[in-house]
Amino acid sequence: MASPPEDDQDTPAPSQTRGRPSRLIDIAVALLFLVADAVIVVVAVMLLVMVGMGSAQSPHSSATAHSRDVPVLTWLAVWGVPAVAATGAVVHARLRMPISAVVQSLFALACAFLAVIWTRMLLS
Repeated sequence: MASPPEDDQDTPAPSQTRGRPSRLIDIAVALLFLVADAVIVVVAVMLLVMVGMGSAQSPHSSATAHSRDVPVLTWLAVWGVPAVAATGAVVHARLRMPISAVVQSLFALACAFLAVIWTRMLLS
């Protein structure tokens, strides 16, 4: 059996670890997320205001307590978005993209805040 060429024996095996993405890619991704997250938050606030104003009682009506069932799909939408946003922040942190991770973490906090407001509105 022939021995491998001398060049192959001296080169180390390539490592399987991945390096961190460049800072420029991290900043570009973070800016894209910042714009997309801002649009999502603005639309959510607009929906919150429209739904809140539509379901508000008139000041002249009696303050009778009314109970309404909220569909499970609504709860999944209200609390699923912050959960997905938090997962995205963790993924970016694991990818070693600190700027994108911070942007996604702030978006997750904004989503959690909006989810608390939506929950209070749905339960009232």
